[in-house]
Amino acid sequence: MALPPADVFRFCPRCGTQSSLNGANPFRCSDSDCAFDWYFTPPAAVGALIANPEGQLLLLVRGNDPGRGRLGVPGGFVDPGESLEEALIREVHEETSLRVTQHCYLTSAPNLYEWRGVALRVIDAYFVCHVESFDCFRPQESEVADWKYVELSPDIPEQMAFPSAQHAVSKYLRTR
Repeated sequence: MALPPADVFRFCPRCGTQSSLNGANPFRCSDSDCAFDWYFTPPAAVGALIANPEGQLLLLVRGNDPGRGRLGVPGGFVDPGESLEEALIREVHEETSLRVTQHCYLTSAPNLYEWRGVALRVIDAYFVCHVESFDCFRPQESEVADWKYVELSPDIPEQMAFPSAQHAVSKYLRTR
């Protein structure tokens, strides 16, 4: 069972005092001299909805957990100091070798990303993207098990690995 970060956070990172407030948000050090506070805010991640010239949506089969074997879109976590758009362009290129030429915000949704025993609450931002060309498409072997272009249909969202992606693909379908 994956634990929320607040339950994993057992010691103050400033003074090392063991916390008696496991699960609290914000975490407050129990040493009154330290007075360290930490808010468990969600990290940001991005996803790209990319259609080929025929209007089919590019979906990746996830090669790693969480969601191994399920469908996803190119994307990933925002690095420190990056904007959502910079992360989007970087992640699409890393996972597909495609170069984003245009992007338009579509939606955001909360997500639960369970990884190595920690249940991380994430906020995912999705963008509709256009790419320079599909000729250079090469999926990143370390993260992508397979890929496919799919016709837009109402059953596609339920095949997605994450609820946030289901939300984004559903919204994308309604805008087409």
